[in-house]
Amino acid sequence: MSELYARRREALRTQLRERGLDALLVVDLLNIRYLTGFTGSNAALAVNATDSPGDEKNTVFCTDGRYLTQAEKQVPDLERLIDRPSATALVDKMATQKSKHRRTGYESHHVSVEQLDGLADAAGGIELIRAPGMIEKLRIVKDDTEVEALRMACAAADRALAELVENGGLRPGRSEREVARELEDRMLANGAEKPSFETIVATGANSAIPHHRPTDAVLKPGDFVKMDFGALVDGYHSDMTRTVVLGEPEDWQKEIYELVAESQAAGRAALKPGADVKDIDAASRDVIDRAGRGAEFLHGLGHGVGLQIHEAPSLARTGEGTLSAGMAVTVEPGVYLAGKGGVRIEDTLVVREAGPELLTLTTKQLMVV
Repeated sequence: MSELYARRREALRTQLRERGLDALLVVDLLNIRYLTGFTGSNAALAVNATDSPGDEKNTVFCTDGRYLTQAEKQVPDLERLIDRPSATALVDKMATQKSKHRRTGYESHHVSVEQLDGLADAAGGIELIRAPGMIEKLRIVKDDTEVEALRMACAAADRALAELVENGGLRPGRSEREVARELEDRMLANGAEKPSFETIVATGANSAIPHHRPTDAVLKPGDFVKMDFGALVDGYHSDMTRTVVLGEPEDWQKEIYELVAESQAAGRAALKPGADVKDIDAASRDVIDRAGRGAEFLHGLGHGVGLQIHEAPSLARTGEGTLSAGMAVTVEPGVYLAGKGGVRIEDTLVVREAGPELLTLTTKQLMVV
């Protein structure tokens, strides 16, 4: 794994050299995990642009004494400094070798004004330059290790839902909270570290609320039950939504379910390298617009997933940029009839040259339970 993290740091150095920066001070813990594998709750990292894989003598990792042993195991290939506050301690150390760090970028989107004051006091003549989003730019395209973690996270969620249905967990008389709790427990039993986010279970009219939080509302015959959930595996998040019906569906339920399924299929089919994110949203949204229900599709089509449940790119009318092979995204159109019920169908997929790779494998046919 050390070689994997070394390659990621070298990719960051390419950006640093292009921007004329001597180093980057990394303070965001997810970005530090991406670059080193460290999973503790306090750390900072100084990546020097002049280093190279196998010769990173000027790149230094810092954490505090609680993580001494953990850092030795997880970051064996870098110099380790044990001190806190870690970011300030690193800048202070960099100031002793000012000629190697004259222009040092920092993650301005993660550094508070107060923290910046402390860094400036320690800089000793080093120029601190705002450098937001450099690592997030690298994280947007997933490598094979990341995709495998996403694949396992999706499999844990798929199995949890299958077990829930097979064991009668979706039945009239249960509350939304009870179903959500069981679904989360089953994800844990299938290898998840924890849920990706607070599980959404919404029954009846509540299913028309896109991000309803589970309550004591009871599942009833004839209800739509919308479940939006995911599993966290090796730090990577899955995201899936399925909507089922308790008993034989009515015509209006079949109509909107089939509409959302058609919209979701159109969005999936549009996932191609080079496609504009706005066009992906439009491909899915146009299906619902043509049916006269555009006003009932209340959110963007999807988002990136990875070390965060929501990351770039944004598949929405307001999104920017184009897709690249290796991006992991969701496609999740919905139609919501206020006071009546709603449907969302969501998958996690990886953009590929030959067509998107589907990671969430639970059927998208309307499940009648």
